Amino acid sequence: MAATVLPFQEVKAPEHWRTVEFISDLHLQEKDLSTFAIWKSYMQETTADAVFILGDLFEVWVGDDAAQKHSFLEQCKSVLAASAAKRFVAFMRGNRDFLVGKSFLNACHVHDLNDPAVLHFGDQRVLMTHGDEACIDDVDYQSFRRLVRSDEWQKNFLAKPLSEREDIARHLRNQSESHKRDVNAVHADVDTTWAIQMLDQSHCTSLIHGHTHKPADHLMGLSPQRVRRVLSDWDAQSTKPRAEVLRWSESGQVERINLSPR
Repeated sequence: MAATVLPFQEVKAPEHWRTVEFISDLHLQEKDLSTFAIWKSYMQETTADAVFILGDLFEVWVGDDAAQKHSFLEQCKSVLAASAAKRFVAFMRGNRDFLVGKSFLNACHVHDLNDPAVLHFGDQRVLMTHGDEACIDDVDYQSFRRLVRSDEWQKNFLAKPLSEREDIARHLRNQSESHKRDVNAVHADVDTTWAIQMLDQSHCTSLIHGHTHKPADHLMGLSPQRVRRVLSDWDAQSTKPRAEVLRWSESGQVERINLSPR
């Protein structure tokens, strides 16, 4: 089994940073304005020195030009830009928004994160990933991922008219929903051997990721310092609303903050 090989992109926190926060899997979309409202308020009001968005901020992304055509995406862009003017904001692509381009991030003054990447915060080294690459038991998805992450596929896709790209995205989304409803389908979790290998290669003790929508802390071996922390997805419209932030202090204290409606 092959894990990503060093070197990792590294973000070194300035000495004045005291708190950083992590979010993922918000799946922002125009038909869910309640989740957007919670995220907007959070991005405006957080006191963290940095916010790391670890993938799937958007439900779908078919190209940076879409942000110029849809007012909802323009609103998202404004929220990102306003927050980035106050603090360090970084974005890592997920399986839904892997086509977010550098032009959009630059326009928002948001830092572009590779997947995976390492945060060096005080005396802590934290490995960050979206998590989809680690679900290796889902063989069909991994094959699809390799295809759509290739430069050739992305070049050909982005060359299509916007309306055609949106039709393709809707078709893929429908396939994904059917897969979720299939009781025989593989719903893989992050592979433990993969995670340990990545921690070893990156010289980190903690792994933070999203993607699986299964928020929890998992010990990796016998050391209590070696932990895989899974971020929550956000969904304010669910019967059990979810909107959780993982806050990490310079001292090493970690807490989960629930922003969902009570």
